[in-house]
Amino acid sequence: MRLLNLIAVFAVLCLFLFMPGAKAQAESALDLEKAVRLGLERNQSLQAVREALLGSEYGVKSARGAFGPTLKSTYTYTRLDERPSGMDPATGRRIKDSRDMWSFNLNVQQPIFTGYRILSSYEKARLGNEMVNSQLTKAELDLILEIQRTFMDLLAARESVRVANDSLTRLKSHLNVSQSFYDVGLAPKLDVLQAQVDVAQAEQDLISAENAVDNLEAKLDMLLFIPLGQNTKYQGELIYIPFELELEECRELALANRPDIFMADKSVQMALKDERITASSFYPSLGANFDYYRRGDSPAVSGSKLQDRDEWRASLRMEWTLFEWGRTYYAYKQDGQKIRELMAEYESLIRNVAFEVKVGYLQISESRKRIMVARQALEEARESYRMAQARYEAQVGTNTDVLDAQAKLSGAEANLISANADYLKALASIYNAMGQKNIALGSF
Repeated sequence: MRLLNLIAVFAVLCLFLFMPGAKAQAESALDLEKAVRLGLERNQSLQAVREALLGSEYGVKSARGAFGPTLKSTYTYTRLDERPSGMDPATGRRIKDSRDMWSFNLNVQQPIFTGYRILSSYEKARLGNEMVNSQLTKAELDLILEIQRTFMDLLAARESVRVANDSLTRLKSHLNVSQSFYDVGLAPKLDVLQAQVDVAQAEQDLISAENAVDNLEAKLDMLLFIPLGQNTKYQGELIYIPFELELEECRELALANRPDIFMADKSVQMALKDERITASSFYPSLGANFDYYRRGDSPAVSGSKLQDRDEWRASLRMEWTLFEWGRTYYAYKQDGQKIRELMAEYESLIRNVAFEVKVGYLQISESRKRIMVARQALEEARESYRMAQARYEAQVGTNTDVLDAQAKLSGAEANLISANADYLKALASIYNAMGQKNIALGSF
């Protein structure tokens, strides 16, 4: 009996530990940092860039292979319309050979000088690989920012639900007081009707706030590639995180780390390589060839009556295109114009980055000030509502005073929520503008 009890207890423990619902619930609580890391791991838009990065690495290896020799082989069969004839070198008599001709050729080619075309193509492939790597970094930064902003919107929406619930509770309480006063003849029916209208409006606001929470949770699920139907809990608070960097420090970090600046620089360098590749046609090309031949009148290519079995040849070849009616010249000039275009875009990007950093810095400063003002306004609104409610219950204040004070209190709470959320979103934006992957938005 005791053994059976132990087996039963063990079975229950196993059922609890390996039950899918319990495991999913334990793993589905995500704070901001965990949500961002999960998004970086699962998001398929990033996976697409990673595949492109792998492809560019293969491109670099392919361009590097052009430095080495190429090895080709050819095996042919030819049927002649008549048998070839010639003098037998041994006997001096005229003989005829077979109409079936078989040949095998092994060719080795080694480029020696190509006007820097091969070297420039390889360097361009490497630059392309570095550029795709920067594209991956930019895609990660953009995804981090989108997840962080959506997460802050979700936390703000939850706070809005709490405020809407509190507002509805206050209005229902005031409706009960107005109804009691009306029942004993101390308040007009108008007070009750006004309170009922405000309660109905508060219920509408609560429904809208709850729907906003559902939409934002669905958006986060989409960004994190969480399967439909999985109950994921996002947890966090709109807490104040200090930001202590100066504007000039932010600008220097942005210029040193922004992937789009790196990409623009690589675009200019790749255009320079394109110009050099085009200019390679102005120079002669030099290469070495080695050929080994085997011929015969059978598939074994072991010679025939009139042909030796094998031979080899080694050669150097120089090729130089002297005139093409300006095709190469104007292509070269076109590449130069492309370089100047990209240089202008690069300079414009530098200025835009500096402007973007300054705007983000000013947004942080603005949101910080709004938080201080909103906190003070909330304290005053709470005190104003308390006094208006007390005056109404003492029959020395009006119903309108209470409803106005309630509306201002809800507005003050909403303003503080908005200021807190905007500050954190501005914080996420400026880290993105500086090219920093600050996943948890902690102190930098």
